[in-house]
Amino acid sequence: MTDDHSQDQDAGISLPLIALFKGVVYADAQPELWQTLLRLQARVRDYVAVVGLELMLDESESCAYLRQRPRTEDDDELPRLVPRRQLSYPVSLMLALLRRKLAEHDAAGGATRLVLSRDEIVEMIRMFLPETGDEARLVQRIDTHINRTIELGFLRRLRGQEDRYEIRRIIKSFVDAQWLSEFNARLAEYHGHATGEAGSESGAPTEGDPNRSE
Repeated sequence: MTDDHSQDQDAGISLPLIALFKGVVYADAQPELWQTLLRLQARVRDYVAVVGLELMLDESESCAYLRQRPRTEDDDELPRLVPRRQLSYPVSLMLALLRRKLAEHDAAGGATRLVLSRDEIVEMIRMFLPETGDEARLVQRIDTHINRTIELGFLRRLRGQEDRYEIRRIIKSFVDAQWLSEFNARLAEYHGHATGEAGSESGAPTEGDPNRSE
């Protein structure tokens, strides 16, 4: 005989699991799902651990996502569900600049949300990109990097305001405080890249895409 109570529990955990396998869960976007995840997080952790993942849940920033569990000597060789990607130089730079902007905003005691205009983002990053001699082409390239950052889940275009973007606070989990503390030194590397003195992406954050688990 099927236990109706067990079925209800399974249905309850299915919703947050499906959402997490699809991407990041934000409290402000899905408040009911967020509360369910908080209530069932121990079961979610046990479930995803079976396939080598771990739940990263930050109540202070009101977001949660899955990442690959750090491998130990005792682990079997499980294939990765969350791929690691070396980010391109411009996207790495944009993440660092957005992370610093968010840190400055928080230090100043600003509102929870930080929204930037397209022009503000363009001005923030353009000095670190190689000169092209073509202003329109440079801005077009920056738009491409903005779109990639949106795809990765670190920026969100505001509905009805196509030229305004919210920095998603999950960026704090991917560009950590230690990395940020070395940012001034990294800016020198980025400036060298912009002037053609450096050709690598040294120090670029590498992490699983928070929006993808396949």
